[in-house]
Amino acid sequence: MRPATALALRLQLLAPARQGGWVDIDGIKEAAAKAPVIGSGSIGDFIREQRTQAQVSLRQLSKLAGVSNPYLSQVERGLRKPSADILQQIAKGLRISAEQLYVRAGILEDRSDGPDLVGAILADALLTERQKNVLIEIYQSFRRENRAATPTAAAAAEEEE
Repeated sequence: MRPATALALRLQLLAPARQGGWVDIDGIKEAAAKAPVIGSGSIGDFIREQRTQAQVSLRQLSKLAGVSNPYLSQVERGLRKPSADILQQIAKGLRISAEQLYVRAGILEDRSDGPDLVGAILADALLTERQKNVLIEIYQSFRRENRAATPTAAAAAEEEE
């Protein structure tokens, strides 16, 4: 259910009270407190999507990331906006690039200079952990080799980092 729909349903429950001439202020406050933080739903949806693709339960991810289960649940539902540190821990638990989460959360701007190969390798569910590590190691060794071979490539690579 979309967050806006959930809030609308909660407020509709108050309609009979309004017809009787009185308003349930406590009910409105409760509905507002349960409403998601604006702008943070997309990061929660993205985290949930990545978690389900990785076939990891909420409890497993909370242990892997070192974040409490209730807090992670609130992040996924859009009730909490996680800090950069928490996003980094979640990214580590999901084995995806923290940069992806930072972009989704609005902390970083999306860079259009090329694909995040390391992030793609880490996100691939069909590869084993050993295969992922070997591919990343080979990729990074090629980059180091090419950077050392061409001075202009080395200067460009330093600017990227």
